Amino acid sequence: MYIIGIAGGTGSGKTTVVRKIVETLPKTKVAVIPQDSYYNCNDGIPMEERRKINFDHPNAFDWELLISQINDLREGRAIEQPTYSYLECNRMPETIHIDPCEVIIIEGIMALCREELRQLMDLKIFVDADPDDRLMRVISRDMAERGRTAQMVMDRYVDVLKPMHLEFIEPTKRYADLIIPQGGNNQRAIDIMRTYIIHRLHP
Repeated sequence: MYIIGIAGGTGSGKTTVVRKIVETLPKTKVAVIPQDSYYNCNDGIPMEERRKINFDHPNAFDWELLISQINDLREGRAIEQPTYSYLECNRMPETIHIDPCEVIIIEGIMALCREELRQLMDLKIFVDADPDDRLMRVISRDMAERGRTAQMVMDRYVDVLKPMHLEFIEPTKRYADLIIPQGGNNQRAIDIMRTYIIHRLHP
């Protein structure tokens, strides 16, 4: 099994990079584990309080469950990956069955944040992008998928996203084996990664 961690700021293009890497690979050979699925369960917390949670802080994640499930996959055991709703700000009852496979990709803003998780990775990637580009992508995404207005997104960017990025996400770049600038627009870097993974599958 080959485990890849892909980190980067919100709106940097991580999901696009992962999609472009995976789309030409055999579906039975690779599984993507989104870190967003491992936000803490907020049962018992009123919705008004849930909306105040800082989802860009390391404390928002259930690290114990994520690390435990990656270890399970490494040891050949299937997992039930949790699911999360941004509209409900809570974990959903549904899970996704993930079988062990040859390549596991862990993707998320803080995928390289915890040493215990990094130690499970064979390759660590940081997807980089200009802050203005990230902001525009976040505005577009949050308005379409998370019911926020442009002003709400910009206020959140200034108050939360930017300071959290500088404090917790940007510093993890130092742990990366490979940095992909220009996010999902860097087709050459994506092609290189795809070729590298295919080589790992078929040396």
